[in-house]
Parts: sequence; C-alpha cells; structure tokens
Amino acid sequence: MSPLDISLADLIARLDEELPEANELARISEARLRAQTLSDLGDQLIDHYVSKAKQTGASWTEIGDAIGVSKQAAQQRHAPAAFERFTNLNRHSIVLAQEAARTYKHDSIGTEHLLLGLLGEPRGLAYEVLVAKAGSEQRVRDAIQEALPPAGEKALRGHIPFREETKEAIGQTRRASADLGHDWVGTEHTLLGLIRTAESSAAQILRTLGFTSEELHETVKAEITKRLAARDKQ
Repeated sequence: MSPLDISLADLIARLDEELPEANELARISEARLRAQTLSDLGDQLIDHYVSKAKQTGASWTEIGDAIGVSKQAAQQRHAPAAFERFTNLNRHSIVLAQEAARTYKHDSIGTEHLLLGLLGEPRGLAYEVLVAKAGSEQRVRDAIQEALPPAGEKALRGHIPFREETKEAIGQTRRASADLGHDWVGTEHTLLGLIRTAESSAAQILRTLGFTSEELHETVKAEITKRLAARDKQ
C-alpha cells in the first residue's frame, strides 16, 4: 500500500489533462520537471522531521539510522545550511539551476544557472520582475544563453558543486533578505543576491537587461510591500 493518497495513474491523468495538445516528447520534458519537484518536496519533508528530531535531542547517528544512511551522510545532507529559510519556490529554483547545469553538461553551477532557475519558476516574484523589466521572458533567456559557457561533452551524475561566485551570491541572497527585514528568503532575494555579486556572470546579464542594484532593491521592496498590504486586506 502506498503511504500517500496519490498514484502513478493520478499523476499521468493530471499531466495529460493539463497538456492536451503536447506531443509525447514535450510530455517527457514536463514529466521530468514534475518528478524533480516531487523529489525536492520529498527532501523538504525529510528535512522538516530531521529538524524536529534534532529539537528533541536525537543524535545524527540515530537520524542516519532512521533514514538508512551513515551519520556523516545524514549530517551533510540534512544539517541546516544555506537554504534553511529559503521558500519552497526559491528552493525549487535552485533545483532548476542544478538541472540547467546538468542539461548543458557543465561541471559546476554558476550564477547564470541560478538566473535560469529563477526564470524557470514563474510563480516567483523574481520571474515577474525580470520579465517586466526585460519586456519578455525570451529576451531574458536570450541574454542568459549568450553568456552560458559552451556545453560540455559528458553530463555529470549526482551532486554538481557551486562555483565560488555562486556561493558568494547565495550569501548575498541571505543578506538581501536580512537587509529588508524579512524572515524568509524568496526568489526576489536571490535576484538581489545575484546583482550584488557585481563581478558575476549573472550580474553582468542583469546589467545588460537594464537593471541596477539600487533600482532592483527598491523595486523588490515596493512589490513586497504591495503584496503584504493586499494580503492584509483579504
């Protein structure tokens, strides 16, 4: 018996219903994205209960035994880290960045991949800000495409590391959230983190599209204020 009230038939039926005109190849691509989202949600589910277990005093050895991995593997994968306060949408954008690097057979995740990840999450505020400024999603994609390194020869399996500038951008992302007094780290903060990493590939792309760090900060601040006000009226 499945522990979840969901079946493969349900997933297939929903995809077919939502993409009635798509051919089978297009459905494969969409199925891959949905499978990755399910995997990411599964990781977040485990992270939630690992955090609860740590709060009750469980050791990493005990948590590793519960997951079925070593103490070291459990600690490395589930210890609170850079993405602890990231929203689900922003975590998904990181997953999409990793998949973009894998698709282009790159051996590391650059800031340009993070930008692609933000563009792949249309529910995020970063996507809205990007498209509003650039005029279209395609213009943003074209700008990123021009900056991408040449495709590699062999796709990597498993973990793909972040480049140093990408680690810096993630740090700037957390600082952008703190600067705005927010207790979450959303896609909009990642966008701010990217342009604040001034020498990064993503920052150069954003400047090409007409963004400045100061203007972007004010745009994000205004949009969030507007959204919070609208929510309070509901």
